[in-house]
Amino acid sequence: MPKRGVSKNAFTLIEVMVAVMIVSVVIAALLQMRGDTSHKFIGIKKMMQTNQYNSFLLSQNDKYGFEESNIDLYRLVGNFDLESNLRRRLKAIKLQVDYEELDTIDTAEFDDTAKATDDGEKVQSDTTGIVFEIGKSILKADHFSTSLIRVRIQ
Repeated sequence: MPKRGVSKNAFTLIEVMVAVMIVSVVIAALLQMRGDTSHKFIGIKKMMQTNQYNSFLLSQNDKYGFEESNIDLYRLVGNFDLESNLRRRLKAIKLQVDYEELDTIDTAEFDDTAKATDDGEKVQSDTTGIVFEIGKSILKADHFSTSLIRVRIQ
């Protein structure tokens, strides 16, 4: 008598192909997420370096940034204790600083303490107002460019 209904404990070809497709889709999604994360990490790292350069420029008060000049980053961080490797890298990065004056506000224009002379002319009092100079400093290097809004009080 022939054996009927013998079942084999194995997967069919279709079941194996579906399982492989599911695993490959999951792996592709994981690789895509890793790639996106790496790209964002590199962008954040560049942004942090640029912000550090900006903070060096801002820490120099009125020395740099209010005139057009060519400087290297080493001069900006001259007061800091740096390791020699970092010092060499900073000497190699040349910056072009472009300054554009956007507006000047003289508070003496708003002074109501003007005195009237006998002729009826108004003459400003001896007190001088504060002058606010608002400008934009643009830092340009080979690998990055950034801008800062600056306010100087005179």
